[in-house]
Amino acid sequence: MPEQSKGVGTLVSELWQLIVAYLKQETIEPIKKLGRYVAFGVVGSLCLSIGLVMLLLAGLRALEAETRMTGNWSWAPYLITMVGCGVVAALAARAISANRRKGPA
Repeated sequence: MPEQSKGVGTLVSELWQLIVAYLKQETIEPIKKLGRYVAFGVVGSLCLSIGLVMLLLAGLRALEAETRMTGNWSWAPYLITMVGCGVVAALAARAISANRRKGPA
């Protein structure tokens, strides 16, 4: 039996369905997968930030309680903690700039 040719309307309809399926496959599905990675990244960065703040506050509290810096030296634990915070920020900035120099993975 000879194969019957499809009409133009049927071909256009099939082409449209093919385009829509392709666009869903190449855009919507990767964006859904990307959303999970972004969510984990945001949660991880929040936990890390809170942990670092708590660590710095614990260090400040330990310096205030365990050292004998009183009177004119009462400001020293705050300066030491501030320097520690600056070191952490500098290390983070260095890591970020090193990743940018390498280029995207």
